[in-house]
Amino acid sequence: MQTSLENDKIAELKKYISDISGKTDKPESYLIAVLHRAQNLFGYLNREVMDEIAVIMNIPASHIWGVATFYHYFKLKPQGRHSISICLGTACYVKGAGNILEAVKKELGIGLGETTEDGLFSLHEARCLGACGLAPVVMIDDKIYGELTTQKITEIISGYRKSNRKSKEG
Repeated sequence: MQTSLENDKIAELKKYISDISGKTDKPESYLIAVLHRAQNLFGYLNREVMDEIAVIMNIPASHIWGVATFYHYFKLKPQGRHSISICLGTACYVKGAGNILEAVKKELGIGLGETTEDGLFSLHEARCLGACGLAPVVMIDDKIYGELTTQKITEIISGYRKSNRKSKEG
């Protein structure tokens, strides 16, 4: 059973599809834009949302699933409040990104592509974050942290946890 908030999001998605559908008679041409909007609204693309898009756009659900799973950007599971991306590109890897990754996995108790039980963090890998001079680097949400050690990344994660506790208390 959908909540009224979910119904509002579906209504907003339907309006978005209606607004852009008049520009072409080929719904596949704007499917990626619709998937982006849906992910922004719901936080990720679950099966129910993709099925709804299939009905609205008259596109087979299997095609929508194929597009959503092909592109790395789309998330099929709920994501944490904070997204941690560990750069595993050459410069970062040579300077210890593997150790940073292991420290983060141990600290959070999750693997790549997973989300912590409290919903605070999701862990991802990146091939390059474009900050090779600061290697090894990690991006948390939209902020880059460079010249990391296992101790520094543990302290950074601890800071995010403390900040989250304060925002819940305040």
